[in-house]
Amino acid sequence: MGGKKKPSMKQMEKTTEKKDEKEKKGGKSEKGPMPERRAPGINAPDAKNEKIIGEIKKMKALTPYAVATRFNIRLSVAKDFLDELAQRGVIQYVSGARGLKIYKPVGD
Repeated sequence: MGGKKKPSMKQMEKTTEKKDEKEKKGGKSEKGPMPERRAPGINAPDAKNEKIIGEIKKMKALTPYAVATRFNIRLSVAKDFLDELAQRGVIQYVSGARGLKIYKPVGD
């Protein structure tokens, strides 16, 4: 029971020395700037576009997550997009359980 133990004088001196050294070296934090995050798109890519179909055929396994990250779209949109491609015959359903479906491109 009780709060955090107060550091000794020696420990406080060490921490201040480390802070001073960091400031002298560059003053930058260890992590650096955060990358800019963009919101994923709501609209699915065009299922009739040959360029998009070509990219999908290059992928070995198609999962909603892989498609969502590749085209920067939401997972729900990626699932609908994969269903549409399966109906058109561009990809083929392989396996799945619960919420995850795995597809593969149809070989030409």
